[in-house]
Amino acid sequence: MSHDWEAAKEAVKTGVIAYPTEAVFGLGCDPSNEVAIQRLLSLKQRPAEKGVILIAADYSQLLPYVDDTAIPQDKRFTVLSHWPGPVTLILPARKTTSRLLTGGRDTIAVRVSAHEAVRELCRELGHALVSTSANLTGEEPARTAEEVKQQFGDKVSWVMDASTGGAKNPTRIIDPFSNKVLRDDA
Repeated sequence: MSHDWEAAKEAVKTGVIAYPTEAVFGLGCDPSNEVAIQRLLSLKQRPAEKGVILIAADYSQLLPYVDDTAIPQDKRFTVLSHWPGPVTLILPARKTTSRLLTGGRDTIAVRVSAHEAVRELCRELGHALVSTSANLTGEEPARTAEEVKQQFGDKVSWVMDASTGGAKNPTRIIDPFSNKVLRDDA
């Protein structure tokens, strides 16, 4: 299926886009654009203290936000062996990472997805994306492009017409240093 990558690149510069993830549609924006992040949070009615997940095609796209030097050498393999896959990790954030992304914490939630549609999108855009489920807080997340359009209309600048990965639940979130599961996918 061909996608209008030029339209996606234009839309993500300042706006909010929607795309399929492993289980549901995600709302995303450029994580380096504070205005777009604010727009996304207000569209979703999500408090900034919650922070958001960043999703990427590969680990290098997360390096502007993750403090890679804070991952101990002896833990690197264990930490990075989760990817690509449906696992979101809590990693140390760079001091320069926006508080809108971290929720004011010194960590950030990040994932290198194995879902080909979102990997292709991140590769085409050339950067990671903010990823939060496409729904108003408290509502069921959208699972199709059509449902995104029904819930958000023209407030979303671009919607990727592709399927989710078919997982029933959102990805598991773990702290790879303590192996504590913060959100289970079961």
